[in-house]
Amino acid sequence: MKARTLLAISLSLGIALAAGAARAFPDGPITIIVPFPPGGATDTTARFMEPHMSKVLGANIVVENKPGATGAIGAGLVADAEANGQTLLVASLGTFATNPYLQKKLSYDPVKDFDLLTVAVSTPNVLVATPKFKPGSVQELVAAMKEKPESVTFASSGTGSSDHLTAALFWQATGTKGVHVPYKGGSAAQADLVGGHVDVSFQNLGAIINFVQGGQMKALAQTGEKRHPLLPNVPTLTELGYSNIVVNAWQGVAAPKGLPADVKARLNQAIQASLKDPEVVAKFNKLGFDVVANSNEEFGTYLNKEMARWKDVIEKGNISAE
Repeated sequence: MKARTLLAISLSLGIALAAGAARAFPDGPITIIVPFPPGGATDTTARFMEPHMSKVLGANIVVENKPGATGAIGAGLVADAEANGQTLLVASLGTFATNPYLQKKLSYDPVKDFDLLTVAVSTPNVLVATPKFKPGSVQELVAAMKEKPESVTFASSGTGSSDHLTAALFWQATGTKGVHVPYKGGSAAQADLVGGHVDVSFQNLGAIINFVQGGQMKALAQTGEKRHPLLPNVPTLTELGYSNIVVNAWQGVAAPKGLPADVKARLNQAIQASLKDPEVVAKFNKLGFDVVANSNEEFGTYLNKEMARWKDVIEKGNISAE
């Protein structure tokens, strides 16, 4: 009888402890890994989300920048982390959708190694030039590139980034070829563009709108389906006859694969609440970001489509990060 009583007490205690453990999330600080340097679009996304998420979860959230290899280093760290919700990844198109086709020794699989939580925001890319660059339109740029092949330098935030691959898609569509100049992050590419050390670049609208409005860069075209309200006088590439160059750069949120269901639900609640908070939306919109905040399933479907599209561009351009 005593044995049965002890067993019952032990089982009850075990259930209570398990329930307590489930209720404890988060039981410490949460780290958001940004696999790029500070100052770029991905870093901005994480830092806009962090304060509201922290309030909703009642936890201290730390944003850590772990740059390198177009996000592969930071993403690998998250893939190897414990799936307890305490480590998250905020990364870009390149990290999620193109690295698998560019890096032969990639340490993670974006589909198998992560629980995809949401596409947080998206923004069109903008073809910008240093003010000193002579061509003032896409037509003049294409003419100059055809007259002197590989004479125009295209800056990017890294090989395989959305800005690099948008340039590759542009070259394929126009029958031209530029000189790719990769940097370690968007902020470094933008600095050299402002300084006149490179000619042009396809940069996220959200990252360069202040430069354009301040006259430090000139915008030649944008890659959205329609003109963005922040650049009403800048034509889309579709308007200019290049209908296949509709590109939206985006930032997604993920966690190590295998999150407990209750933890995943709590994270989803906090992330969605943060992204849909009116103050947060206004901050994103001011910089040209559109809040997406889709579901886990929608993120998965979208990622599969993006991977297929950019795989084709990479293969046609014979692009490699090795």
